[in-house]
Amino acid sequence: MNAIARPTSSLAVVALVFGILGWTFLPAIGAIVAVITGHMARAEIRRSGGQMEGDGMAVAGLVLGWLAIGLAIAGIAAFILFFGGIAAIAALSH
Repeated sequence: MNAIARPTSSLAVVALVFGILGWTFLPAIGAIVAVITGHMARAEIRRSGGQMEGDGMAVAGLVLGWLAIGLAIAGIAAFILFFGGIAAIAALSH
C-alpha cells in the first residue's frame, strides 16, 4: 500500500489562517486576504488536475472571509441607519 501523498496548496492554508484571523486579531485585513487567497487556491487546485489538495481549507477560508466582510457591511449600515434616524428625529423635533 504505497499511497502517494498529494501536497496541500499553501494558498489554501493561508486562506484558512487569515479567515480565522479575520474573526479574531485582524478583522478587515484578514477577511480580505482570506477571500483573495481562497479564490487563488481554488484556481490553483483546479489547474493541478487532482495533484493537489486543500480545496476544503480554501472554501473554509472563503466562507469565513466573506462572512466577516458581510457582517462588517451590515454593521456599518446599521450604524448609519441608527444614527441617521436619531439625527432625523432630532432635526424634526426642533
